[in-house]
Order: sequence, then C-alpha cells, then structure tokens
Amino acid sequence: MQVETFGIILNTEHYAACVGFYRDALGLKVMFEKATGEERLTCFDMGGAYLMVEPGGRASTGGKPPDECPSKLRFNVADVEAAVAELARRGVQAEVRRRPLGVTAECFDPDGNRCALRGVAGFGE
Repeated sequence: MQVETFGIILNTEHYAACVGFYRDALGLKVMFEKATGEERLTCFDMGGAYLMVEPGGRASTGGKPPDECPSKLRFNVADVEAAVAELARRGVQAEVRRRPLGVTAECFDPDGNRCALRGVAGFGE
C-alpha cells in the first residue's frame, strides 16, 4: 500500500468553537469546508498532513486527561516561548515544560482535546 496523504479526523462536540481554535488561535489554513444536511466538516492543512474537524465528539471542561484523550496533536514551531505569547494574545493558555528531550507547551482546544507545541531544534535527534 502506498499512502498518498495522511490526516487525522477529530470529532468534536463544540464544532464551531474548535474550528475557530484551530483556524484563529493556532493559525492553521483551511483547505476546505463541507456541509451536507446534518454533516459538516472543516479540513485544515498541517504542513503535509491534514486535520479534519467534524461534529460527533464529547467535550470535557478543563482538558481531558490522557486516559480520556490518548492522542495529542503536536505542532512543531521555531520558538515555543514566542508561540505561547502569541497564543496568550489570542486567549489561549499554554503551559511551557522544559524536559531533557526538548521544550514543549501544553494546551487544550475548546473540547478539552490535548494539544502541544514543541520546538523544532533537536527534534528527531
């Protein structure tokens, strides 16, 4: 099998808020949107992959722990601290964590799904 493209489908309870989060707070580019009857989706470009946001998930206030949300969307950025400051200006709180494997920042989307930023320096080494 030859995979032509790769993507993640994220089912959300607060669809419009989550679309706004990934588009406006994280700055992902919308590739396309579709709405047919009861079905809606928004597809974002994730730099060679895609994130498709659809209704049908379950939200959790305050962020989901790993046992409720075992996947985490990771976004590699040039400067974690600068990205965290930009998120703060857009109303998103992120916690910076310094670890031996690199600097990350953890945050949650409006449904409580886990997201993280990571510095690109040293990634994959």
